[in-house]
Amino acid sequence: MLITAARVLVASGEYLADGAVLIDGRTITAVGPRAQVEAQAPADAPRLDFPGGTVLPGLIDAHVHLMFDGGADPVAALAERDDTALLADMRTRAAQLLASGVTTVRDLGDRGGLALRLDQEIASGTTPGPRIVSAAVPVTPPGGHCHFLGGEVSGVEEIRALVQRNVAAGAQVIKVMETGGGLTKDGAKSWETQFSAEELAALVEAAHEAGLPVAAHAHGTDGIAAAVQAGVDTLEHCTWMTADGFDLRQDVLEQIIAQGIHVCPTISQHWPMLPRIFGAERAAEMFGLIRQMADAGVKLIAGTDAGVQRTGFTGIAGSLAFYEHIGLDRGRILDMATSEAAEALGVSDTTGRVAPGYSADLLIVEGDPLQDLAHLKAVEAVIARGSHLVP
Repeated sequence: MLITAARVLVASGEYLADGAVLIDGRTITAVGPRAQVEAQAPADAPRLDFPGGTVLPGLIDAHVHLMFDGGADPVAALAERDDTALLADMRTRAAQLLASGVTTVRDLGDRGGLALRLDQEIASGTTPGPRIVSAAVPVTPPGGHCHFLGGEVSGVEEIRALVQRNVAAGAQVIKVMETGGGLTKDGAKSWETQFSAEELAALVEAAHEAGLPVAAHAHGTDGIAAAVQAGVDTLEHCTWMTADGFDLRQDVLEQIIAQGIHVCPTISQHWPMLPRIFGAERAAEMFGLIRQMADAGVKLIAGTDAGVQRTGFTGIAGSLAFYEHIGLDRGRILDMATSEAAEALGVSDTTGRVAPGYSADLLIVEGDPLQDLAHLKAVEAVIARGSHLVP
């Protein structure tokens, strides 16, 4: 397949004008000036031409929950679905993500290994959808955040055993619920920690021994500090909450940067509503904390938390607009949803770039997203592992 376009995003904020991409099967084989790549293309290669468009890497949503429906009460809806019905729902959600330009997701909370099964279907070509980096069952204490997914453990030995089961099932990341969360009404508060330092250290050690990274759900400042001390690889949410407000600790922030921990703030497309929900002052403080992390040099990655309350599976472009709102450069924002996210997910040798040898995961949009991120919504085509989808 030969793709030509007005622009090809080949590096951070860097376009190749009047470029072309050649695909053989599932792999990019050439990227360069149109005439040069056209000369390498077989005469019978299918051709897609986008004279006003931009080719960029397929987007990566680093935090989704395919089992949740994104409705008013995702937990109640989940309880009503058996595995057969739920897997069918997840196929639909995967297709929605793909149509919006997302070619890789990290699923951070599964039930019964369904996200792993769905990823196998997608990889085999029988079901359309993005590549899924799955955490399998998230680790939580008895009655803890998302306990209803089946990952309740108590003590070091049970934690290690669950990590080993997830590894054996095919998980590519271990998710730990270090603090409570609003989705679990009867559990710990969002700012409250759930595991001891010893338990958290054992979990990280077991995951790293198996070669897997650890993603820590951490809203509270104390939980963030504990997760960083234990050596987790990504922080999810990282809202710096306390019982009576917010407290960004500079010493912990410096550790996050020094350890190269990626932070996924999990911003949905509905972020403009937050001032009405939390009040203008509180929302401004929340926004400011993310800008403070960005300015300090924290490696931020894009994630929408798709599936939780009123958060659907087509909102990646609207989510990224938040980071422009707080003043981040558009090139950096695109990196957060492509190359930087690929590094955090451990797939940077496979996807996240438009370069020879990489998986043919591409998004083609009308216009120039480096001039206006709204162009990310003008999807003209999506290529996932070499398969062409027209929304």
